[in-house]
Amino acid sequence: MALDTHRHPREHAPDRGAHDQVEVRRSSRRRRTVSAYREGDRTIVLIPARMTVDEERRWVSVMLDKLAAQEDRRIIDDDELARRATELSERYLQGHARPDSVRWVTNQNSRWGSCTPALGSIRLSHRLQGMPEYVVDYVLLHELAHLLVPGHGADFWQLLDHYPRTERARGFLEGVVAAERLPYIPWLRS
Repeated sequence: MALDTHRHPREHAPDRGAHDQVEVRRSSRRRRTVSAYREGDRTIVLIPARMTVDEERRWVSVMLDKLAAQEDRRIIDDDELARRATELSERYLQGHARPDSVRWVTNQNSRWGSCTPALGSIRLSHRLQGMPEYVVDYVLLHELAHLLVPGHGADFWQLLDHYPRTERARGFLEGVVAAERLPYIPWLRS
């Protein structure tokens, strides 16, 4: 399969924050479809090899807008996060876990969340933003359970047994961690 890769100038991604590097990958196998995804601080756009430069520019712009719209819909603010924590506590913990504060933080890169039971505070890593809702809910519920049980013993895991997507969410997060450790191999994504 022929694959032509090149970087787009920044002009195609104005005001995109951390996602301002665009890499276009042309493929002779790809006939009509165009797709895009985030990979770290880059956006990868996959297009058919036969596209003209003008078509490429248009599709890069379309795909950047589409990704941004998807991410905007997924990101929730601290107030919504606190409301979700209350709902999850009511639904799965009989309302016993009552945090004083729930917020996103940017200084947690090696863990998904943390809890300080003495202060009633829960912090979720910004890395969760944009992940599926059930994954964010699992991490939030995990930290809520720590308000009731500090360690990871049998009592703690028994609380999380009530959430039906615990194993799925843990598997998703394990996959993210594993993918972050892998070296970049271009042909895996074409």
